[in-house]
Amino acid sequence: MKRLGAYSIMVLIITIILPAVIVKTFSFVPRDQVVGQGFDNELTAGRKEKLNLIKRSNLIEKKSVEYISLYNPYTDTVSEIPLEEYVKGVVAAEMPAEFHIEALKAQAIAARTYAMSRMQKFSDGHPDHKAAPLCKAVHCQAYLSMEELREVKGENWIENYWDKIEEAVDSTKGILMYYEGKIIEPLYHSTSGGMTEDAINVFASDTPYLKGVISPYEEEAPKYKTVTTITGDEFINKVKSKYPDAKIDKDNFYEKMRLIERTSSGRIKKLAIDKTVIEGSDLRELFNLNSTNFTITYDQGLNIIDIVTYGYGHGVGMSQWGANGMAKRGSTYIDILKHYYTDIEIR
Repeated sequence: MKRLGAYSIMVLIITIILPAVIVKTFSFVPRDQVVGQGFDNELTAGRKEKLNLIKRSNLIEKKSVEYISLYNPYTDTVSEIPLEEYVKGVVAAEMPAEFHIEALKAQAIAARTYAMSRMQKFSDGHPDHKAAPLCKAVHCQAYLSMEELREVKGENWIENYWDKIEEAVDSTKGILMYYEGKIIEPLYHSTSGGMTEDAINVFASDTPYLKGVISPYEEEAPKYKTVTTITGDEFINKVKSKYPDAKIDKDNFYEKMRLIERTSSGRIKKLAIDKTVIEGSDLRELFNLNSTNFTITYDQGLNIIDIVTYGYGHGVGMSQWGANGMAKRGSTYIDILKHYYTDIEIR
């Protein structure tokens, strides 16, 4: 009987008392809760720091994507503006709202990508306006607030086109362009004159995604072709005022004017007036021409010079009128962007 009693006590201890002690002593937590509570045996210090870093970087990225710092050179002030609202103001200022919706979408993505590239590149402020990485003038991208749009374009424009601008931006919200995993700097211009230009010929930087491409369907652009007419005397006097060593007059005009180099797109890269070599961009600036894609003809009998210019702007990147022409013929914003920006990824 004594043995039986001792045996019964041992069974009682093993089956009831000991499990109760174990349950009371240890706290069992589901595995998904362990990580959330920072359980040291499950989550090493290095792993915790990595998770904290991810959390911090996500917060930084979220903040930078939502707002941009914009410098106003007219008032010398800086504003914090929601990114997508900023993009709407850029699209409204930079591209005619009458354009096809797919062209406006392409412009929205280009404007957004350009803004984010500037925010990354000049996080401490642009060298030309150190208060912010972006400005609202054409130095960066033109931007108009709703109040400015009402003042500049009028209430009828707001009623007729603002919904279209919002649709173009909202339907492409957050979409950017990348080249080899990095945000690109997507330059754009009004009208190329039939072919865009390599970046290296304008900015002396061989950017792989800014290569010259055919730009069809631009003939409707108001500045596709422009003729500037001046007298021979006006032309010669203006040249000599900037290049006094150039010995040119009405009698030796064709002898002294020589084309040295054109780019692959047909733009004038260099020409010589007498022994003075001049960049095409300098002559463009001197005579306030729309682009460097120009020809000069001189009628000595009438003493009249015609400078015929094709396109409007530097010619690098997306042609806005070309984008509209492509869109009107069925191209999507993806087709447009991948045509003008070589080998880029859109996501």
